[in-house]
Amino acid sequence: MSSEQVEGLGKLLADKAKLAYSAGSNLIRIDVQPEALKETALRLRDYGFDHCSSVTAVDYPKENRMEVVWHLSSYLKPELSRYTAGLIVSVSRDKPEVASLVGIWEGVIFLERETHEMFGVNFVGHPDQRPLLLPEELMGAWPLRKDYQLKKRREDLFKKGGAPP
Repeated sequence: MSSEQVEGLGKLLADKAKLAYSAGSNLIRIDVQPEALKETALRLRDYGFDHCSSVTAVDYPKENRMEVVWHLSSYLKPELSRYTAGLIVSVSRDKPEVASLVGIWEGVIFLERETHEMFGVNFVGHPDQRPLLLPEELMGAWPLRKDYQLKKRREDLFKKGGAPP
């Protein structure tokens, strides 16, 4: 896949779907404001990105922000299947809150739950944000944030009589 082809797809998305982007390799990065997230996601889905393969967050503690990332691809359009679109929203680390995209790609229901549990991102409108993976003792600890201290957390659990994580 040439960088020219990726750039061409990015330009097509910018023209047809009216999206700002940056491109490199097979990845197209689409940064949106939180208030434009759902509209942008709908445009991408309607354009042909019919599948969300992952939802995650990137923690920037020194900047007091996080980026929530949905990785999108296509099963149905062969010309898009070679690409991954990263739909990215920057949120405050103090109150990481963003709209849920469950209504657009139903498969994100568990992916958003995991991101909520591991990073503390609140997905507004998500139908079920109860714990998915972590034991009760670790709820609210957000173990994938960069300032998570595993050793201290283990010591706290042992003092309370809990099992080691």
